[in-house]
Order: sequence, then structure tokens, then C-alpha cells
Amino acid sequence: MKINLFAGASVGLCILASATTVSAQSIDYGAMQQLFNEPVTTSATGSPQRSTEAPAAMEIISAADIERSGAADLPTLLGRVAGLDVLNWGAAGADVSVRGYDQAMSPRLLVLINGRQVYLDHYGYTAWATLPVQLHEIRQIEVVKGPNSALFGFNAVGGVVNIITFNPKFDNARSVTVRSGAHGFGEVSLIHSFKLGERFSARVSAGASQEDEWKNHNPLISKKLLHDPARVSANIDTMTQLNDKTELRIEGSWSNSQISEMLSNNSYSPTKYVTDSIKATLASETRAGLIQLSAYQNDLSAKHIVVGNSARFDNTIRVVSLQDLFKVGAKHTIRIGAEYRHNKVNTAPIAGGELSYDVWAISGMWNWAITDKLSTTVAVRQDNLDLKRRGTFPTGYPPVANDYWNRSIKKASYNVGVVYRPTGYDTIRATAARGVQVPTLVDLGAIQVKVVSGPFTIGVIGNPTLQPTIVTNYELAYDRALPALNAKIGVSVFTQKSEDVKGMPTTSQLDIAPTPISLPLLSYRNIGDSKMTGFELKASGTLDGGFTWRGDYTRTDVKDRPTAGFIPAQRLAAFSQTTPSYRANLALGWAGDHWTVDGFARFVGKSAYYNSASVLTPISAYATVGGNVAREFGKGFTVAVSGQNLMKGAQVQTPGLEVERRVLISLTKAW
Repeated sequence: MKINLFAGASVGLCILASATTVSAQSIDYGAMQQLFNEPVTTSATGSPQRSTEAPAAMEIISAADIERSGAADLPTLLGRVAGLDVLNWGAAGADVSVRGYDQAMSPRLLVLINGRQVYLDHYGYTAWATLPVQLHEIRQIEVVKGPNSALFGFNAVGGVVNIITFNPKFDNARSVTVRSGAHGFGEVSLIHSFKLGERFSARVSAGASQEDEWKNHNPLISKKLLHDPARVSANIDTMTQLNDKTELRIEGSWSNSQISEMLSNNSYSPTKYVTDSIKATLASETRAGLIQLSAYQNDLSAKHIVVGNSARFDNTIRVVSLQDLFKVGAKHTIRIGAEYRHNKVNTAPIAGGELSYDVWAISGMWNWAITDKLSTTVAVRQDNLDLKRRGTFPTGYPPVANDYWNRSIKKASYNVGVVYRPTGYDTIRATAARGVQVPTLVDLGAIQVKVVSGPFTIGVIGNPTLQPTIVTNYELAYDRALPALNAKIGVSVFTQKSEDVKGMPTTSQLDIAPTPISLPLLSYRNIGDSKMTGFELKASGTLDGGFTWRGDYTRTDVKDRPTAGFIPAQRLAAFSQTTPSYRANLALGWAGDHWTVDGFARFVGKSAYYNSASVLTPISAYATVGGNVAREFGKGFTVAVSGQNLMKGAQVQTPGLEVERRVLISLTKAW
């Protein structure tokens, strides 16, 4: 063993001795975009790549795309990306997923802002209204499809939405926007970048908005569970160049929002969120590579109405990570990293307990440019999670001890990608991936509530023995540029398997039988597997006269394979029925003189989803149209008129509130 250890250490020292540092600590995305003549990414491997050359299925939404979209929120913007599904529950409440498996409080999507996790850990989902980012301060949004835990981090099982803001070191983002429209919509946002000397730069931003909630035409939805959305948020992003090779980036944010949202049990809740975060990242070019130390803390206060009970969750997560990115020769890029996270939340609606876990993770990535035409990327990650509980239990619950929650989860994830460019016009990409969806804190035991069902009282409790859902995905993609037509086309085929799918508590199936001293209990259970296959077609291009166009079509087929004794529809996990068979987008734009005109159409196939009584309800196929017309008047002034869901005043897209037409006018001043 000593000989092996000595040999391993010697190899490691040789690698470090031959390693060369990766380029500057901060990435100047604007300069790279000019060089490549399109947005590029460094997120997967650390090296600049076009989205088609990344070792994962990725699309990039640029700042120009955001400006011309007319969208006032991120779910509207993401709904126009190939393969993404959006469940619109209210004027400010929505759930987003990749290629199916969308659900209320969907836990399958990792959302990041500059590498910081912004999904909410208690239910494990993203409340988009809480994100402390203004649309005009976003440099680009990277939408990554499929499991990507080894490349992007903890719980990236269904996909990743990686939001990258303008870097105050390189980008002079300064603007104020005022927007108003139908249904009481009003919004104002401010972004201002500045420099103090040659070594310090910063960007501050703030925004506020309010609007009327959509009208309630559904007798199953109580009006007292709805309220008008409103949000206020602020953010600061600073960059300090400590010396020629070392920089410190500090980011802080705060948001206060209220929305009407659909909880995971498919009942509406008037929810209030207060979030704040602080993050520091120290990056330095050394002889051993680009070493980056990062630490952040997210604090959340969430107030929900859970089956008629007021529930307040206070959640804190702390994350510390260390990574080294270096090159060995000209062809090998290697990244090694370690991460620690501590996550805790109180029990609710019935208080008295606290749930927490600690995660230790190690990861590694190797990108090998075998030739100018062929490259491979291999990434692995190992997560070790230790769960704990302390505090009291509600009366009537089984006489168990906190030690029952002392449990460890140890799982590995991987990403493997091969990219082949046989010509300057063709790219072939083959990927294999395995992701781990860890149960949420609510799943594991943060939920404690009693439900009166007729003459009986039933308890709901989390399940500390719940297994993670393992998602394995294989994909083959081909992209081709057609210079003669000023166009690009792409096709991909994929298959995905989800093992140990989580089922929700249901009054139609008891999970823990009553005893003379305890209540019957409902809980979360692993109910079986699910398999998805599909394909995706994409095309885009430009035409003479300043016209641009793009279109996409994604088809998926989901088949649930439940374990004996479980019915997916009862456990609110009938993904074969709730996933639409297809979704498609068409977009046409024109730019000339000082005008831009853009139109968008989205088509979604028929499906079904649960109403507020947890009954599967058919949803007919639908189409929706949006658009944006903007005029620049010089001196940084731009006026735009935009609209979404323009075909109908109100449209059924879920069993919840009907989606209403939205028409907005905005004035932006940039300087």
C-alpha cells in the first residue's frame, strides 16, 4: 500500500509540475461572443465552447434574445426553449421542467445564478418570483438538458438553468426600465455598474413589481387561497482585483415576494417568501492551475397554507467549495473539486423539530482534445449525505426517536460526452449521464401536519428512508450549419430512465397503520420506475432584409412502471399522463433602422393534470402567441409594446387558474 500511495503521489506531482494555468479568473463573455460570433459557454469544461460543442445538450439565451423577447419573467422566456415544459398556475407562479416530468413544485431542475443555487431547499423547487435578478442584468442563460450533476453540481437531475449576469469588471450595464400594462401590472427596475479606480468594480440592481392575480373561474379553488402577486428585490455584485493574478468577487441579494402558487399536494397557497444570500469567491492563477474558493449562505423564510394550516419554514443552507482547474499540455483540461454543504429547516405546520443534513462531495472532470475534430469529457461526482433530526414529535405520532433519522445516503453521478466535428459545418455529440435526485427536506421529515378526513384524523409525516431517484440518460445529437442558406439544423434522440420515483402522500392509501396509541399516517414513498424516449428537431436562420427565424419540435413518450401495490395516479406521479406528447415553438423576427419586431408561437400537445381535489383532469392541446415591437429613439431610449397569450383573453393550460392575455408597454433608458 505504501508503494501504491507513493506512486500515486509521484504521478500527481508530475501532473502539477507540467500543468499550465487556465486563462484569467473572470470570464469576459462579451469578448468571447465577438470572437465566436455567437454566445459561448465555459460552464461545462472551463474552456470556451459553442453550445453545440459542449459535452451536454445545451442552448444559450443571449442578452439580445432576452431584450427582443418582450418577456417580463423567466418562465415565459424559458417556455420558448426547445423541450422545456411550463405549468402556469398564476400570474407569478409557474413550474418549469425539461422534456417532461413537470409537476407542482417540480424538484428536478437545478437553477443557478453565477454558480449559486437559487432553488428553495425546503420543497426543493424554484419559485421564480424570488430570484433577485433583473432581466436587463442577465448576460446569458444556459439551459442544459438531462442529468448534469457531475458537471454542474448537487441535484442537477433533470436539467440546469444557469443564469450568468453581466460582470462589472468587463460590462458596463446601466439602465432603468418602467413597464406597465393590463390587469394592474406595474414594474420598475434599475441596474447601475461603476468602477472605483482600476481594481474595484461593482454592479447594483433593484426592482419592484405588482399585478392582479388571474380571475378565478374554478369552484374547486377557494378565493381566500389567492392574492395579488408583488415582489421587491435588490442585488449587489462587486469585483476586486487583489493583484494581477488574484481577484475577489462578493455578491449579496435580497428579495421579498408574495404569490399564489400550487403546492406539491396540488392545492393553492397564498405564499410569502423572504430570501437573502451572501457569496464570496476567491480565484487565483497559480502554478498548480486556477484555484477557486467559494462560500455562500442562502436564508429563506417561507409562509404557506398547507391543507388549511399556516406553515412557516425557515431554511438555511451553507455551501463551501474548492476547485482547481488546470491544463496538462495543450490537449488536457482537468478540474478537481470538493464541496461541503449544511442544510437545515424546522418542521411545520406542527413545530417542535428540526431537520438537517451535511453533504460532503468530491468531483473531477477531464476534457481531452484528442484531435482538432474529436474531444471527450468525463466527469464524476460522489455525494455523501448524513441526515439528522432533533426536537419533539406531534401527539398521536408513532413513538419513534430522532435516531430513526440518523441515515446516510451515498451516491455517485457521472457525465460522459464525445464531440466529433468531421467538417467545419457538422457536429456529432454522444452523451451518457447519471444524476441523483436527493429527497427534499420536506420529503425527509420537515412536513408535520394533521388532516381531518370525515370522522378521522390522519397525520402526514416525511419519510427518512426515502431513496433518491436515479436518472440515467443517453443522447445522440447531430448539428449542421448550412452557409448557403444562412441556416442551422439539428436533431437529437434520447432515452431516459428514472428509478425509485417519489410518490406523494394520498388519503387513498395509508402508509403507516394506526395503533391504539398512534394515528394513521401518510407519507412519501418510492413507487417504481419511469422511462422516457424522444427526439428533438431544431432549425434557425436569417433571411435577406433583416429577418430571422427559428423553430423546434420535441416529442416524448413516457411510460410509468410502478412497483406492485402502487398506482402512480393515486400517488400524484402519473408522469405518462401528465407529460404532453409534444411541444413546439416558432419564432420570426425583423430588425431594421431603429425598429425590432418579433413574434412567437408555442404549441403543446394534450395531457392531463391534477385538479385541487387531486383528480386527473384532461388538458386539451393548445397554442399560444406572443410578440414584441420595439423602437429605439437614440440617447439610450427604447419604447416597446409586448404581449403574451394574445389569442385568447383566458386559456386553459392547467386545471388551475386560466392563463390570461397580457399586454405591456415599457420604457428603457440606458446610459
